[in-house]
Amino acid sequence: MATAAPPGQLNISALFSKLLSTNPPRFVIERKTIEKTWKLMDKVVKLCQQPRVNLKNSPPFILDLLPDTYQHLRLVYARYELEMHVLNENEFFREFLANLARKCKQANKLFKEGKERMFDETSPQRRNLTKLSLVFSHMLAELKALFPDGSFAGDSFRITKADAETFWRSNFGNKTIVRWSEFRRVLHSVHPISSVLESMALKATIDLTCNDFISCFEFDVFTRLFQPWQSLLRNWQILAVTHPGYVAFLTYDEVKARLSAYLDKPGAYVFRLSCTRLGQWAIGYVTADGRIFQTIPQNKSLCQALLDGNKDGSYLYPDGRAVNPDLSFAVREEPEDHIQVSQEQYELYCEMGSTFQLCKICAENDKDIRLEPCGHLLCTPCLSAWQESDGSGCPFCRQDIRGTEQIIVDPFNQQNNNDDLPLLHNPQQQPLLQQQRSPCQLQPQLQLHQLQQLQQQGTQQSQQQQQLQESQPLQYQTQNQDRSTTTVSSSILTDTTSAVFAQASSSTQQSHQQKGS
Repeated sequence: MATAAPPGQLNISALFSKLLSTNPPRFVIERKTIEKTWKLMDKVVKLCQQPRVNLKNSPPFILDLLPDTYQHLRLVYARYELEMHVLNENEFFREFLANLARKCKQANKLFKEGKERMFDETSPQRRNLTKLSLVFSHMLAELKALFPDGSFAGDSFRITKADAETFWRSNFGNKTIVRWSEFRRVLHSVHPISSVLESMALKATIDLTCNDFISCFEFDVFTRLFQPWQSLLRNWQILAVTHPGYVAFLTYDEVKARLSAYLDKPGAYVFRLSCTRLGQWAIGYVTADGRIFQTIPQNKSLCQALLDGNKDGSYLYPDGRAVNPDLSFAVREEPEDHIQVSQEQYELYCEMGSTFQLCKICAENDKDIRLEPCGHLLCTPCLSAWQESDGSGCPFCRQDIRGTEQIIVDPFNQQNNNDDLPLLHNPQQQPLLQQQRSPCQLQPQLQLHQLQQLQQQGTQQSQQQQQLQESQPLQYQTQNQDRSTTTVSSSILTDTTSAVFAQASSSTQQSHQQKGS
């Protein structure tokens, strides 16, 4: 006969089951919660400011990151001070602030338990502090991307690669953040994940902020790193799992220190995720004269960059090892996207004495590359020159350039559509258009007249832009490893013809977005 447990005896099994079934209390966003997080951040900064810590002033520099994060949080708070319930209902911001508090507590705990070892740059405690600095860097980039100017824009965040954007929107809608378990399940249905160990390794790569959630920002970074979409996880396995040259969560200075052991081995190299340009790779390598350089490949995949570097002798020994994996099987020619010039675009550029396919910066080469995610088109030489001059963002709209895509612009077939062409607004141009099959053959006098006419129509807008430029000159600033600032004045689209093209492009923005320009 069963006997009842004494009244004072604790039922351990029932209590354990109850604890497992209870969800942790939700992090509440309110003024005192935000101020408490700021105090935690301030404590970390003060600990890192100790002279004996002697932090190097190079990215990711925690003494810059936390103050910048504080300032951006102040901006967010100012936007929603009277609507705190909006922030409290925002799942991304709630998880962000909770994670920020956790990471600050981890940093403070390092100093409390590490004591004297925190002053030794080679200690495990300092290595953990450096990793936390990288996490803080990722968190700040994510916050700025999803709360630009302090206002939430996560539901309209554009994932760079079209296939990845389709995957996210079709499975998660306008969600900005999803739990790792949910994300893994959905991703597995498209890109099978073979084992628990592979799942753990994948999470370590994609979860940049280490909070058990995946945001659309983190997903965008991951898909840009391991594109194309069709072979996403295969590329990840090749580069981040099996390749001996991959180093995770290393900084610029740590890569330099690691390669210092191979100064007598030109061609030794490692590669990592760039912490200043998320979504791009950084490759460090030893030169023939024993120096260490680090570079960010532009307008090509990492596999292609490593193959090219192997051919010219720059990337021969991954992390100093003798065997360099052959990545030629991972590189395949992707079909170029064809953009068909519409009749409307053809007529517009005819009136300006040009063609849609002509690059509007140099006016010499045809457009052959599309910037992502803004979609503006230009030629490869102009893009290369722009990037070599430290140009920041798209030269047309100033949006960040997260990726590029090779394209071919198919000219408008006027001969097949000539019967359907409507009359142009200027009757004097109609006979000329019927005689000339190519807009490039328009007479120079007519071109000048057209440009002047368009210029007069946009006089007021141009004057406003000029006044704005005089009060705030357009400049681009990039920081080097010495933290010095190089200022490059923009000269793109400053001539009259380019300004007219920019005006015309603005008037047909909807049409160009449909065609990728």
